[in-house]
Amino acid sequence: MNWDEISGNWKQLQGKAREKWGDLTDDDMTKIGGKKDQLVGTLQEKYGHTKEAAGQAADDWAESLKNEADEQKRQAS
Repeated sequence: MNWDEISGNWKQLQGKAREKWGDLTDDDMTKIGGKKDQLVGTLQEKYGHTKEAAGQAADDWAESLKNEADEQKRQAS
């Protein structure tokens, strides 16, 4: 899933973000708002990740969302 899709569906995806990063609060979710740069910054603050590691974690999560959506489409066919 690309970041435009994540941003547009952020309300629905917050639960999945919380599954991945359990320390994220409601305030964090509001601040992030589906924006990659905000997620990266929050991961740096909460988990002590480097910018590169946080960016990779965010990209990996986005890729997992894409794979999950693709699998759901295949099963529906």
